[in-house]
Amino acid sequence: MHLKAFEKLGIHINKNYGNITCIAEKIIGNTIDLDFPSVGATENAILASVLAEGKTIIMNSAREPEIVDLQNFLNKMGAKIKGAGTDKIEIYGVKKLKEISYNIMPDRIETGTFLCMGAISGGKLEIKNTNPSHLTPVITKLEEAGCKIDVKKDIINIQAPKKLKAIDIKTMPYPGFPTDMQSVMASTFTIAKGTTIIVENIFENRYKYVQELNKMGAKITVEGKSAIIRGVRKLYGATVKATDLRGGAALVLAGLVAKNTTVIENIEYILRGYEEFDKKIRQIGGNIEKTAII
Repeated sequence: MHLKAFEKLGIHINKNYGNITCIAEKIIGNTIDLDFPSVGATENAILASVLAEGKTIIMNSAREPEIVDLQNFLNKMGAKIKGAGTDKIEIYGVKKLKEISYNIMPDRIETGTFLCMGAISGGKLEIKNTNPSHLTPVITKLEEAGCKIDVKKDIINIQAPKKLKAIDIKTMPYPGFPTDMQSVMASTFTIAKGTTIIVENIFENRYKYVQELNKMGAKITVEGKSAIIRGVRKLYGATVKATDLRGGAALVLAGLVAKNTTVIENIEYILRGYEEFDKKIRQIGGNIEKTAII
């Protein structure tokens, strides 16, 4: 999708032995129809079009808050973009962009991860400097599981029961349930009461973390797009490997409530998406230590 969008803009793509070379003397605005509302493809198409000649229209664009934030950032730099947050974005190419200072939006997936941390531990947390409206599907599912959640302007309070109730989740493009929360939620419900079913509709191969959670005593089986999670009483510490960013975060959650010590390898995945993750977890009472990456 990324490369097809580039080709629509007059960029020549050369693929050779695992390398991709993009060549263009100039980029010409065009209409891009995305096969799927991909966040990355939408962002790449916007970035490629900002300094293009003429007008670019992106149809079936992703609607995530991060797209809106990118539009606001680029427009402040002098770009001419409208429509972010809808399925049609229009970009009018400009000659140049200017330097600015900009505060990026709160990370909704980091917020969701900490909400799940409170939920899996039966704890009580207050999360500040967030945007609750970006997390409606996650909040709804945690409430369905028995959590009490109080939402203010930029604060979310969660109080979890001793035992969560099983739920069903289907990932969908925004404003549906975010795929980036799928593995974190799966980990959260490994010790819930009953059977949780998750259906992954966005990305293939997003269940790599399941094998690692099962090493810790979880009972998860994968059937096609679905993960069936049968709640167990306890998880047990083990040496596991992060397979990707969110799968790694899922292992951290499991390790925080598991009996004995959990060692997570390949943490470079986790560090890519969570700033000072271990420090923030210690601030709320988690027993976690980051060792040097060799």
